[in-house]
Amino acid sequence: MSVLIQEFDDIFQRKKSYIFITGDALEVLRTFPGNTVDCVITSPPYWQLREYDNNENPMEIGNETDFRQYVNNLTLVFNEIKRILTNQGSLWLNLGDKYNNKELMGMPWRVALSLMDSGWILRNDIIWDQMKGTQSCKDRLRDVYEHVFHFVKEKKYYYDHNEIRIHPVRKPKKYNGELVSATGVSGKKYRQQIESSNSLSKEEKDIAMKALEDTLADMEKGTIVDFRMTIRGQQRTYHSDNQNVSGRAKELATKGYFILRMGANGHIPSDIWRIAPEDTWRTDAHYAVFPEELLLNPIKATCPADGIVLDPFSGTGSTVCTAVKLNRRGIGIDLSEQYNETAKKRMKDVCRDLF
Repeated sequence: MSVLIQEFDDIFQRKKSYIFITGDALEVLRTFPGNTVDCVITSPPYWQLREYDNNENPMEIGNETDFRQYVNNLTLVFNEIKRILTNQGSLWLNLGDKYNNKELMGMPWRVALSLMDSGWILRNDIIWDQMKGTQSCKDRLRDVYEHVFHFVKEKKYYYDHNEIRIHPVRKPKKYNGELVSATGVSGKKYRQQIESSNSLSKEEKDIAMKALEDTLADMEKGTIVDFRMTIRGQQRTYHSDNQNVSGRAKELATKGYFILRMGANGHIPSDIWRIAPEDTWRTDAHYAVFPEELLLNPIKATCPADGIVLDPFSGTGSTVCTAVKLNRRGIGIDLSEQYNETAKKRMKDVCRDLF
């Protein structure tokens, strides 16, 4: 294992931008020093769902006859990852589900709950809508999505939301002298609702009107591009009218209104990602290739510049390749020497200008 330690040292000391290690993920991870990896993004072999290069290898996760052993084996791997991950680090885990004897196993959530029981903090469950799929079954709906779970070790962790914000395509414009937001919202309707309200006092009307005009002024200056106003008696709160559980409900009760403003720097993406699976590297023997688009936001948001991204089930190297493209360092681990050789070739072909 001394060779593995040397290879990791080369990454840690910035002598190399990437490495691929052949071996069992758990055994290799046990050689790594603790608190050193910034971000982990991976998609382990699914339980009894695909035949990978090492399908006959008893060491390979996914070959277990009992799904509980599969969950346990993955939990062992990810608890070792928790040891080597920095306190500000993130784990992004993609898993597909499995039908067994006509029953949907709920496998992604079985693994996720096991990790939560082991001390991981689940921050997001992203639905990866793959937008296409095949199915010969006639007695259930077609399945076209998978889960991507975002886990962290600590409640405070590295997250650069500005790197992944979606910037507005349209900007506010004036129509017939009225300023209209990026989605067609103006102040005209809200002014009328405030003025005609039977739920607001005279003082509340004055305060609400001033807040509306201030919002429109900010939109004209370009500091915001859109907004929504909720007025007592005119619109309902978005989540609940219970003031004990909804801050917006309390604001509506005490002030008579609240305003949601969208800044000009854009908004954070939602937890539904519509991304087609990777097609370009299907000439190799791997059946489950990460699309690069799926990797961009996790790396940009949760791995600092020049940080280390790890994929303990790296396959043909999509995670490592994308990390290096984004000026991070990458480590890939896979049980298959064939996949690692393909990954190395891919790095040279796709990232040739970086070396």
